[in-house]
Amino acid sequence: MKNQSALIFSRQSCLQAGEVQGVLPGTFCRNSRKTAERCGTPRTANPLILHRVEYSMNKVLSALLFFLCCRMAQAAEYTNSIGMEFVTIPAGSFYMGSCAISEKENRKRKFLGLPPKKEAVCPSGAKDVRNVYENENHDNEVPQHKVTITRSFQLGKYEVTLGQFKQFIADSGREDLLTREFMSSNLRGDDAAVCMVSWQDAQDFIRWLNEKEGGNHYRLPTEAEWEYAARAGSITLYSWGDDLSVADSYAWYDKNTSDIGRPYPRVAGEKKPNPWGLYDMHGNVWEWCQDWYSERYYSASPAADPAGPSSGKKRVYRGGGWYYYGWNMQSAVREYGSPDEHWVSVGFRLLRQLPPDSAPSHLTPSESL
Repeated sequence: MKNQSALIFSRQSCLQAGEVQGVLPGTFCRNSRKTAERCGTPRTANPLILHRVEYSMNKVLSALLFFLCCRMAQAAEYTNSIGMEFVTIPAGSFYMGSCAISEKENRKRKFLGLPPKKEAVCPSGAKDVRNVYENENHDNEVPQHKVTITRSFQLGKYEVTLGQFKQFIADSGREDLLTREFMSSNLRGDDAAVCMVSWQDAQDFIRWLNEKEGGNHYRLPTEAEWEYAARAGSITLYSWGDDLSVADSYAWYDKNTSDIGRPYPRVAGEKKPNPWGLYDMHGNVWEWCQDWYSERYYSASPAADPAGPSSGKKRVYRGGGWYYYGWNMQSAVREYGSPDEHWVSVGFRLLRQLPPDSAPSHLTPSESL
């Protein structure tokens, strides 16, 4: 498909042009929604902005190429009938989960008189998370394992907003969703990420949107698809690195919301995006995934396109939220809830399925593992 290839080509061209200019692809490029948008990370703490830098002729040409590539990428983004924007995520492989030792397993080994495991197996080369956070919740993130996403897909550039969810409520006559809790929790306007949405509510929204546009294009991402997109080629705790102290630039979480008396989800896209142009993959609202939850699923997970257990009682959500500690925003952290639960910090993001062969896998921005 021409549009998808153009998108991937333009990302690569932006990287090449950025290298010529002495900056990584993260220099500001204009788009229709924001005044300026970052596509990556600058080399220095103070980003180089194109119109403030004096260039030689070759750098001016490179800057022009960079600008045109950014415009091509934006033109190739898909926008649906209710204004939802999507980013193409090419097929590829990554290491899913955390580099950690199961503390529960070590307690069992100790009870049996066996020596504890002292070193985590880290095939990605990532940092052992025990050196960062002593948190037993990492037990459900091991073992770290290689996963291949065999088909390209599109993921919502932003979390589903209140305004988009309102369209669903009005068009489908679902005033039953307008509970006191829902209305009192969604107070930051139509451009804010919607919250107090159950997994089942998300399925009803998807069914409505698929019927509205015809076909079966939309669904929730699987855990694997979600983490692949959230990591965006990184092996660090967060897509920006391991340093939580800089999270304020990338995410809404307890330190810059509830802890300072500014609760509830924020406007989607106010923070910097991850390297693949997705906003709020860390923080703002937790995002429902399609999968049933199993603590030990990673021990038997398929290597290609894992879709979670065939049954269960809980559904997975990912990404952390405005009410939660920063470590909950790690790319590998898994949480779960009943499909009919409503939480003030849980929302969702949609995946849009692409026809086969719409984005050749050899053009993936991720490296082969």
